[in-house]
Amino acid sequence: MRAWLALVVLAAAGPVFGADSDCGSALPAAARQRVAGAGWVVAWAPSRWPIPVGQHFSLQVQLCADAGRALPTVLRVDADMPAHRHGMNYRTTVKDLGQGRFQAEGLLFHMPGRWRLRFDLGQGAQAARLDQELDVR
Repeated sequence: MRAWLALVVLAAAGPVFGADSDCGSALPAAARQRVAGAGWVVAWAPSRWPIPVGQHFSLQVQLCADAGRALPTVLRVDADMPAHRHGMNYRTTVKDLGQGRFQAEGLLFHMPGRWRLRFDLGQGAQAARLDQELDVR
């Protein structure tokens, strides 16, 4: 079973930052991660750092866009282990907190190893996938 989060962003307005700016600066610094591409930045921080094996955790997410670019209209988040060719065993829910901020709940990495978080942004010709890999021990 694939764990997908689908979220419709109702407003195109929101934080506008460049890829080298302070997108996500309000997130906990010790756990803050960023991935950028296609004019967007996804800043995220897990509720537990380092991310534990076999325990649920959540993500605080901040979406940002380069100047002149609207925020994505859709955000999907998934996680998998490319070397093992499987994903998470749980479905995750997302709460829209407004202004490009989101809370993703119910994530669980059920085994140690290399995991990949996948952030699918936008749709159609404006779609982009931003991946970030991390080792979980």
